[in-house]
Amino acid sequence: MAVPVRPVVKRTARAILLEDDPGDPHAPATIVLIRRVRPGAAHPYWITPGGGVEPEDRSVVDALHRELDEELGAKAVDVVPAFVDTVAHSHHDDGTPAHPHGVKVQHFFVCRLASMDLSRRHGPELEDPNGEYEIVRLPFTREGVTSVNVVPPSLRAYLAANIEGVRALLARDLA
Repeated sequence: MAVPVRPVVKRTARAILLEDDPGDPHAPATIVLIRRVRPGAAHPYWITPGGGVEPEDRSVVDALHRELDEELGAKAVDVVPAFVDTVAHSHHDDGTPAHPHGVKVQHFFVCRLASMDLSRRHGPELEDPNGEYEIVRLPFTREGVTSVNVVPPSLRAYLAANIEGVRALLARDLA
């Protein structure tokens, strides 16, 4: 019996955005995250910057760059695919039904922060905020990524198990 293909009803592009210490190349990098608090929620959670791929985006990577500009006023370089997460997603963001067996595919890219100017932030998160969005930096170490509630849990587990491997994706001799 063939297993039916689940339709992809949403795709996202998210950045595992690392920042090196220019004064100390041996110091651990930091990861840039967004601390989210939704109205009525008891606890915050931390997400990687990024969001949905829009019809006008030429590619998932173009969506990533657009989202980084909107959410952080940031530019990233050395964008490398790192992790893909697939989760059930039967409704559109506005609550309307999508498909009863639909899925959301989240593309996570490791990249280096080239620049960030928070005064350039724009987009729906700022124009019509649904709760708090705080930009935070944490040490890109096992202890750092497990010290907070990074979502999705599969990303938190992946990062905790692969700190060295994720950093190796940005090695100068990889290309």
